[in-house]
Amino acid sequence: MKAWDDAPHPPAPPIGPVGWARVALRGTIMGLITFGGLALLLLLRLIERPIFGLRRPVTPWITQFVCRANLGVMGLRRHVHGAVMQGTGAVVANHVSWLDIFALNASKRIYFVAKSEVAGWPGIGWLARATGTLFIERRPAEAKRQQELFETRLKMTHRLLFFPEGTSTDGRRVLPFKTTLFAAFFSAGLPVDMQVQPVTLIYRAPEGVPETFYGWWGTEGFGAHLLRMLAARRHGAVEVVYHAPLRTADCRDRKAMARLAEETIRQRLSAGLTEAR
Repeated sequence: MKAWDDAPHPPAPPIGPVGWARVALRGTIMGLITFGGLALLLLLRLIERPIFGLRRPVTPWITQFVCRANLGVMGLRRHVHGAVMQGTGAVVANHVSWLDIFALNASKRIYFVAKSEVAGWPGIGWLARATGTLFIERRPAEAKRQQELFETRLKMTHRLLFFPEGTSTDGRRVLPFKTTLFAAFFSAGLPVDMQVQPVTLIYRAPEGVPETFYGWWGTEGFGAHLLRMLAARRHGAVEVVYHAPLRTADCRDRKAMARLAEETIRQRLSAGLTEAR
C-alpha cells in the first residue's frame, strides 16, 4: 500500500495564454513587493542590528506587510478567528504548503523554524535568512544542539513558529506531531509562563476545483505549485484559527503537550472541513 503522500495529485489543467498572463502579472507584482521589502528590510537591519542585536523590533513589520500584500495580489482571502497569544511562547500549526508562511506571517510577527535545506533554496533561502528563520538539522545527533538554539531564541522573546508534522500535506488531514522541539519549552532556563499556541489552517478551494487545491505534498516541486497558484483564475480563502495557548505548567511533558496541540488542531480542521460540505 502506498503512503498517503505518494498519492498522485489531481491532474492540473494546462495553463493557457490567459493563465500565463496571470502568472506574469501576479509574479511580477509579487516579486517587486517581496524583493523590494527584502531590500528595505536589509537596509533597516544595518541600523537595527548594532542597537538591538538579534532582537528585531522594526523589521518584522515589513515581513508582515509583504505577506499581507502578496495574499492580496493572489486574491487569496484570509479570515482570522480567535485571539493572538500575548506573552512569551511559540506557535505550532498544521502544514499545508508554502502559502502557510504568508497566511501566518500576515496575522502576527513571528520567526519560522525550518529544516536546514531551506537555507540553500534559491530565492526562498535568502528570504528565510533575512527574516530571521531558525534553521535546524533533522538528525537525532543534533537534537540537543537544536534544542539549545531553540531555547536561546525563546529567551530573547522571539515568537517562534514550527510545523510539528515535519512535512506539508494535502490540507485535509493532520499527521502525527513530532515531539522533539516541544522539549525546549520544559527547560529549567526558560520563563515559567512559557506558552505554546496551536493554530489551525483551513484552506477553502475555489469553486469547481479539487478540495486539495492548495496542498503541496509528495513529489510536486515548488515551481510547479507556484505556477498553479499564480495561474489560477480565482482563489478561495484560508482560515487562520488561533486556539487557547497551552501552558507548560499544565502539561506533564513534551509528549503530553504535543499530543494536546495535535488533537486541538485535528479536531478544528475536521470540524472546518465538515462545515464546508
